[in-house]
Amino acid sequence: MTATDPYQVLGIEQTASDEEIRAAYLRMIQEHPPDRDPVMFERVRDAYAELRDPRETTRRRLFGGPAVLPLKQLLDGHAPERRFTGPKAWLAVLNEK
Repeated sequence: MTATDPYQVLGIEQTASDEEIRAAYLRMIQEHPPDRDPVMFERVRDAYAELRDPRETTRRRLFGGPAVLPLKQLLDGHAPERRFTGPKAWLAVLNEK
């Protein structure tokens, strides 16, 4: 987990239910109101917004990490180079392990 991991920001486990996520969000908002700690308030708000999306939550639970990570790696030049395109690419990916 990184410091920007929404589960870590809210102080919950990755297996937390929607109710636990909401309860942690409300607790953290009370602990870090925007007039006293605006930076942490924004981090908590952004973490909750990310986890509130059911597709993002499911993707995180299945694969871990943020959704933008592969695109960021591609833009930074760190993505592995693929040799094939089309159906051959899927076969190559399946054979890589």
